[in-house]
Amino acid sequence: MSSRPVPLILALGTTQTLAWASSMYLPAILADPMARDLGVSSNWVFAAFSASLVLSALLGPRIGRQIDLVGGRSVLSISNLVLAAGLVLLGFATSIPVLVLAWLVLGIGMGAGLYDAAFAALGRIYGDTARRSITGITLIAGFASTVGWPLSAWGLETIGWRNTCFAWAAAHILIGLPLNWLMLPAVKGAKAAVAAAVKPQIAIDRTLILLAFVFAAAWTVTGAMAAHLPRILEAAGATSGQAVFAGALIGPSQVLARIFEASFLSRFHPLVSTRLACITHPIGATILALAGGGAASAFAIFHGTGNGILTIARGTLPLAIFGPKDYGYRLGIIGAPARMAQAAAPLLFGLLIDTMGSRVLIVSSALSLLALLALFLVPNHPPRPET
Repeated sequence: MSSRPVPLILALGTTQTLAWASSMYLPAILADPMARDLGVSSNWVFAAFSASLVLSALLGPRIGRQIDLVGGRSVLSISNLVLAAGLVLLGFATSIPVLVLAWLVLGIGMGAGLYDAAFAALGRIYGDTARRSITGITLIAGFASTVGWPLSAWGLETIGWRNTCFAWAAAHILIGLPLNWLMLPAVKGAKAAVAAAVKPQIAIDRTLILLAFVFAAAWTVTGAMAAHLPRILEAAGATSGQAVFAGALIGPSQVLARIFEASFLSRFHPLVSTRLACITHPIGATILALAGGGAASAFAIFHGTGNGILTIARGTLPLAIFGPKDYGYRLGIIGAPARMAQAAAPLLFGLLIDTMGSRVLIVSSALSLLALLALFLVPNHPPRPET
């Protein structure tokens, strides 16, 4: 067990990469073959996936509160078991009910095992100084799609989608579970804390509501672009090759932005970097509107840059404003609307693209600018809750 920053960042970065690659990034590669094998439309797979995101959002506050009480070791370790169980069930699915059940189990695992839980675990360990550690794990896990998509595609071609699910499940047991259990420190007095626990009295005040809105708006844009980016770029005049190349730039842009956040922006309050992140998507959309499809790569770079910083801000901004007390629980409350928005965004923007084409970027840019406006209403240092 270790609470030293570097080994812990490496361990959590690895387990987060595994968790994201085998859950959030799975449908992009396996949805179509799953649907063909089951004899249904791929919309069924994505509908079940959306339901899993809603369930993970609903569980967020409860999971965050548990981490506040006992730390992240047991919660993140259990998430590996739950994700493995969901993947095994998915691999055995032969009907719609089993498919839906598998994704709901995965939703529980995502609620307990993705960024919000990892951020809460780091907040529990390092308190106000967790910002660098949060940035560190997002730097590593920023490559989850870069690692996950090729591995899933390779598995699909060589062993089929069912065995690919089983292989991801085995990775959770053999890699994720030992790393989370051995590297995250145990919390002294956890049993006594649970026995004496009283539900935190957190006021749903203006600042909390504003932050929930900011990240819901931002994650709506993120979810929409993740699902429809090539289609939007082609509607703007980009060729298929330009759209694919632009999409490949998002991952590196996110990672470079996180390095910039860690090396330069970390000296400022997280409100500064979050505000900057909210303006990059509209800038990219403006360039695309003025220059046409040839500027697809520029749009992708601006969008990826903002998205990379916003991922960090989701963990660091609430910590900087409210402090470490009840951090996990508060993070769950703030993050719940964002996860629900992320679940609904692909369907809603798909309908908008049918009627608006590339002008749908007006909607996404408006959401980003509304988030920016809300951030200017958030005070730098509101009074913290009494301890």
